[in-house]
Amino acid sequence: MGKELADFPGQARLVGYALYRVDFRADIPWHRVINAKGEISQSPWRRGTDELQRSLLAGEGVQFDANGKIS
Repeated sequence: MGKELADFPGQARLVGYALYRVDFRADIPWHRVINAKGEISQSPWRRGTDELQRSLLAGEGVQFDANGKIS
């Protein structure tokens, strides 16, 4: 969904790189972008934002299954 909204269909890596460069405090709903498996992509470079992303999604009512996939 994020790829199409950003007008980059088929360019998931480009969208991911652009989001990596965005300050997570910016007024951009970066936390709504998930991977093709329906999961939060884990990254050693984001220093805690994986947990922040999950928390923000949960705050919007998004539910996760036992494997961490959005259900």
